[in-house]
Amino acid sequence: MPQRETQGNIGSGWSARLKLGYKYRPERTVLAQNKHHGPLMVQRPLYPEGEVCHTYILHPPGGVVGGDQLEIDIHAGKETDILITTPGATKFYRSTGATAIQNQHIKVDEGATVEWFPQENIIFPGAEAEISTTFDTGSSSTLIGWEILCLGLPVNNQVFDKGKLATSLIIRRKGIPLLTERLRLQDGKGLLGSAGLRGYPVIATFVATGCTNNILSTLRELSPHEKNVLYGVTLLNDMLVARYLGYSTFAARDLFINIWRLLRPDVTGRPACLPRIWAT
Repeated sequence: MPQRETQGNIGSGWSARLKLGYKYRPERTVLAQNKHHGPLMVQRPLYPEGEVCHTYILHPPGGVVGGDQLEIDIHAGKETDILITTPGATKFYRSTGATAIQNQHIKVDEGATVEWFPQENIIFPGAEAEISTTFDTGSSSTLIGWEILCLGLPVNNQVFDKGKLATSLIIRRKGIPLLTERLRLQDGKGLLGSAGLRGYPVIATFVATGCTNNILSTLRELSPHEKNVLYGVTLLNDMLVARYLGYSTFAARDLFINIWRLLRPDVTGRPACLPRIWAT
């Protein structure tokens, strides 16, 4: 496990920044700006389905420790089509006092489509982490995305009963909030009870704009590959929100991929095209 943090709230960990800008060109979207500092980067974009730019965000250390600060800033220009994912889970390791910070801001211009599919965040017992994701969209923008969070190491029966976690997910359309969610956990408080997480270690949210009631009944018929888990789908004006509380990040991702397969043709006019990295 990496050891590079200091005691206290301010660590001497890695500071990494990634700034990506996309522009529309005839026949396809191009990655026009790619600036990085520290261990955050992307390799060349891929085009498995023609005009859509598939991008993999890489974090070579593979884990985040107290004191690390990761900043991701993405700008999808007008009429661009982008799919963004990661090659693996992001692991937030146990801290001795410093906080690990991950901030992500995605701006989606008019007519642009962003599909945001990072693999899960795993919060180790004893970690201290702040994770925020903000989307700023236009009136004609399309957003499809998910966030999957694993608390502790359920496969090893390790509960997130020590440490701190603060997360936020904010979606705005022309500055007007469509969805604002925050989660605060400290030393296991909030993990149990009907007003908390009911003991489930995996929390996942799927969102999509530009949806109608026509798809709701179909999506509600989907079943996670587990027993005794919670799954629900709602529609807030034209924004669909699906939620999962369960035990497995793999089950959450499989469920969300099935939602995406059904939803994508209606929202974007394209069939689902799974990133190649998911098969490795």
